[in-house]
Amino acid sequence: MGEHDLNRRQFIKTVGVASVAAAALSMPFIRASASDTRFAGKTLRLLTWSDDTGLAALRNIAATFEAKTGAKVIADRTGSTSEMVAKLKAGGDRPQYDIITLAGVGAEGLAAAGLLEKPDLNRIPNLIDVPEKYRTGANGHGIGYLLWCNSLVYSTRTQAAAPDSYAALWDADLAPNIFLPPPNWTEAMDLIIIAAKLAGGDEHNIEPGFKKLAELKGRVVTLGENPNQIAELFRTGSLDMGGLYAPAFFPKQIRDANYGLGATFGMKEGFYTDLMLSVMPKNRPGDTDLAYAFIDHSLDPLVQGKMAEDIFNGPVNAKAIISAEARKSPYILTPEQIAEKAIMHDNAFLATVHDQWIRRYTEIFSS
Repeated sequence: MGEHDLNRRQFIKTVGVASVAAAALSMPFIRASASDTRFAGKTLRLLTWSDDTGLAALRNIAATFEAKTGAKVIADRTGSTSEMVAKLKAGGDRPQYDIITLAGVGAEGLAAAGLLEKPDLNRIPNLIDVPEKYRTGANGHGIGYLLWCNSLVYSTRTQAAAPDSYAALWDADLAPNIFLPPPNWTEAMDLIIIAAKLAGGDEHNIEPGFKKLAELKGRVVTLGENPNQIAELFRTGSLDMGGLYAPAFFPKQIRDANYGLGATFGMKEGFYTDLMLSVMPKNRPGDTDLAYAFIDHSLDPLVQGKMAEDIFNGPVNAKAIISAEARKSPYILTPEQIAEKAIMHDNAFLATVHDQWIRRYTEIFSS
């Protein structure tokens, strides 16, 4: 499954080093307090995504941390987990970064290479409000800071209401033109499992899933490697529905009526999610207390709520503050929805079937 996490964001061009003050929006919502002045004038170096998720982290985490502490966050942004891994490895025993936010597979690789410090959880007070399964990853070397959540995406022009089951993908009258995730993405693995369950099987009885997926073959417009292309196909009326896919790929387009693009997490079968992690490289250049304070700040209930509202990722803090207005949205996740319907990947199991399932999925949709 690692191939998905290493490649899904590579369509985004890498951008250079930037100060958060220049890159982030104004109006930080967390005020500085006297207890934070010990960090004034210190610098934290952050490596994060160059896409909308990374920009949201600069607005809602980094900029508010600066306002709260008086510290300066210098952000380097890049488009894929593989590039993040390469950047840290290139630094050898003199890493450039204090904190890296990345997909779990990248953290696992860096931990296995001995490049990460295992955080002291007692120094992250906000973890007390994070459910245990979302607290850590990469064998304890990463701290969960958000959930990458996948759903059904649909045309608000051709769908009278948001679908409430993955079975909608198989309704040719409802959605004659659909898209599916590429075979090397984790979303494809999840779709195979969903198809199997709809056909009476499950991940350990997967053959019904491949047979059911084959029913979709004649209606698949594309296997959506490029989210920008997917958004354009919805804008031009070429797609009715698709998935599994993350609304976090489309924060601007979903809010722009010209695209006629909607998303929902309201499927009765639940929705799949990946835990995204913050990690601390060994021998990092900055202040250790500052690094812990930054990670803890990323888990603040208000920060978690702002990230969810901004970018449609799931908050890991069970006390995340989601506004009353945002709670009306079908694509902004609340802690209650996550507790009820989120499904975590069984990464260990998927690793044993990944190559075989990719081959079968590719055979169905390439012939």
